[in-house]
Amino acid sequence: MLKKIVILGPESTGKSTLCEQLAQHYETMWCPEFAREYLLVNGTNYDFEDLEIIAKGQLALEDEYATLLENQSETMMENGKHLPLFIDTDMYVAKVWCEFVFEKCHQFILDEIVKRQYDLYLLCYIDLPWVKDELREYPDLASRQKLYNIYEDIMINQSVPWIDISGDYNERLHKAIQGVDELLK
Repeated sequence: MLKKIVILGPESTGKSTLCEQLAQHYETMWCPEFAREYLLVNGTNYDFEDLEIIAKGQLALEDEYATLLENQSETMMENGKHLPLFIDTDMYVAKVWCEFVFEKCHQFILDEIVKRQYDLYLLCYIDLPWVKDELREYPDLASRQKLYNIYEDIMINQSVPWIDISGDYNERLHKAIQGVDELLK
């Protein structure tokens, strides 16, 4: 059975880097964040409706990677090896983004939060330096801390196991590997 591990947290907390490192470590795939490509193509002047399009695009991308990996995993599972899929963002991120920017959320996103099943969350803390790029919106520490607190509250109040990921890049990877290894036992 495919194990799905979501990496989430505020922007510029090393989520994509961690996904890529974990995929390399476990010799598997990771699903990138759909929003990044969408905003690079369509511009950063998004509106509320764009966030539903982005959410649907993220889920389609996740499903595509899950299907590819499940097909690849059939052979691996015969050998007793389970390949995890690392997912850079999920519908909790879409919900937080909607509510933080527009103070409301699409019903589609809320429905998908209930439907989707994951095996582990890795919540990235804000202790890495903020790195500016053309898509990032919240460089100030107050906004970053507020967003992290929102994600932490979500993690505390849902039932899937989660791990707080902090420290430098090596410490983060080490903590994540320990948690994933435990899940894969």
